Amino acid sequence: MCGRSLVVVKIDEQIGLIDPNIFGHFIEHLGRCIYPGIWVGKSSKIPNEDGLRRDVVQALKSINAPIIRWPGGCFADAYHWEDGIGPVEQRPRGINIWWGGSESNEFGTDEFIHLCRLTGAEPYICVNVGSGSPREALAWLEYCNYSGNSKYANLRSLYGHPEPYRVKYWGVGNENWGCGGSFDPVYYAWEYRRFATFLKQADSSVKLIACGHTTRDWNLRFMETLKDFIHLVDYLSIHYYFGNPQRYGDDVNFTDEQYLNLLFDVQILEYHIKQAISIVEFFSEGRKDIGIAVDEWGVWHPQATVESGLYQQNTLRDAILSAAVLNLFINYSRKVRMANLAQAVNVLQSICLTRGERTVLTPTYYVFKMYQPHMGNWALKVEAESPIIREPSEKDFAGSARQRRSIKPLKALDASASISQDGKNLVITLVNQSLDEDLDVEIVLDGKGEAYDGNLTVLNAEDVRAHNDFDFPENVKTKEEPLTVKGKTFGFKAQRHSINKLNLKITK
Repeated sequence: MCGRSLVVVKIDEQIGLIDPNIFGHFIEHLGRCIYPGIWVGKSSKIPNEDGLRRDVVQALKSINAPIIRWPGGCFADAYHWEDGIGPVEQRPRGINIWWGGSESNEFGTDEFIHLCRLTGAEPYICVNVGSGSPREALAWLEYCNYSGNSKYANLRSLYGHPEPYRVKYWGVGNENWGCGGSFDPVYYAWEYRRFATFLKQADSSVKLIACGHTTRDWNLRFMETLKDFIHLVDYLSIHYYFGNPQRYGDDVNFTDEQYLNLLFDVQILEYHIKQAISIVEFFSEGRKDIGIAVDEWGVWHPQATVESGLYQQNTLRDAILSAAVLNLFINYSRKVRMANLAQAVNVLQSICLTRGERTVLTPTYYVFKMYQPHMGNWALKVEAESPIIREPSEKDFAGSARQRRSIKPLKALDASASISQDGKNLVITLVNQSLDEDLDVEIVLDGKGEAYDGNLTVLNAEDVRAHNDFDFPENVKTKEEPLTVKGKTFGFKAQRHSINKLNLKITK
C-alpha cells in the first residue's frame, strides 16, 4: 500500500536564517556522560586527546556540533568552578548533590574548552546562581575571557592557557524554578538582573541566556519584572522532555499506539515555543530581538533513572522524534536560535554510547549528521499534505484550554526546507511517520528556481524498535544515493517510518 502526498516548497518565502546553534548539544556531570563518556584521563588505555576520548570527539566533530552546553543542568547551581582548575591531582573532590556520588573535578573549565576546540563547537557555560554569587560568576568570566593583567587571567596563563577563551554564551542559572534554587519568577528576575548587570559590564560581547519555563505564568512574570532591563536578556530558555511512561512506553518496548503518542506530542513542544515567543515579543518588540533557546530537550524513557545513571537505549523511534523536533526548530527559526539535545553521551537521548574502548553511534546521531546542510541556510515555508495517521482523542486534552485548542491531527509527513544564502542549494528534510504506509511524495517548488540533480539520504530500518548496540552497532544507519531531478516538480518514495534528506542544486 502506498499513499500519496504533496510537499510545496515556497522558495521565495523565507522564515528566517537558521542559526547553527539549534543543532547543539549538552553535557552534564551525570551518570556516565562526563566520566568516562568524555573524560578518561591522560593515562587511560582508551585512545584519548589529553584525556578526552578520541572517538567521542570525532563523533561530535563529524556532525559539526555547533555549541555544547556545560556544566549543567541541575549540577550547575551547585558547581563552584574554581574546584575544577589547576593540576588535576590537586583538585578537591566534592559531592554530586543532585545525581549522587562524588565529583573528582578532573573535567573542569580548561578541559571543557579543549573539548570545544577539538570538536569546533562554541562553549556555552551555565553559571551558578542557586548557590553561587555574582562575584563567583565574574571571576569565571575573567578567567575565560580577560586578556589583561589580572588575578584570574594570570591564573589561566599559569595553568598553560595564555590566550583568552572568549566564551560568548553564558547561562544565568539553570531551572531556577526547581533544582536551581526553587525561586519564584519575580525573585529570579531580580537575581538575573543583578548577575547580568555585572557580566555585561565586564564583557559587553557576551550573550546571556535567562532561565524560562514551560509555564506561561513564569515567563510572563519574569519578563514583566525585567521589562525595564530588557537589554540584559539575549535569550529566554525553555526545557522540554518527552517523559510519560504510560503514554510512550519503554525505550525499546512500546506499542504502535505509544509510538504515535510520542510523535503526536511534538505539537505540545510547539505550543510552548509559541507561548515563549509571544511573551518575549510582547515585552521586547521594538527594543531588542530576544531569541528562544530550547537548551534541554529530548526523550526521557523510564529506564533512565538516577540508579541507572539516566542511561537508556536509542531506537529508530527516537531518531524520528528528533527529526520531527529539528523540523519544528527550523520552521520556527525566526525566533528559535539555540537548542541543546540532552545529553551527548551515555545519558538520555544521546548521540553515542560508550563501553570500554568502544563507542556506538545511535540513530539520533545519524539524524544530526543528516541535518548539517541546513546550518546557516534560509528556512523556507513548506506546505505538506499527507494522510492522517492519528486523530486527537480525549486522552490528549490534558493541558489548558488554550493548549487544547492548538491540538491537531497527526499527519504522516513532517517536513522542513532551506536554501543556501547564495541561493544555489536546496535542502528538504522529510519524515514519513507512518508505521505501515510508504508515501509517493510529489514535491513542487513554488517560486523562482528549478531543481537539478543532487542526492538522497535515508535513515530507516525494518522496525522502529531497531537500535544500535555493542553486538550490532550498525542496525540503523544512513544510506545515500544519487538523485536525478529536473524542473519545478518531481517525486520520490518515502518509505514507512523513515527520515529523508534531499540535497538539490538550484538554478534560477
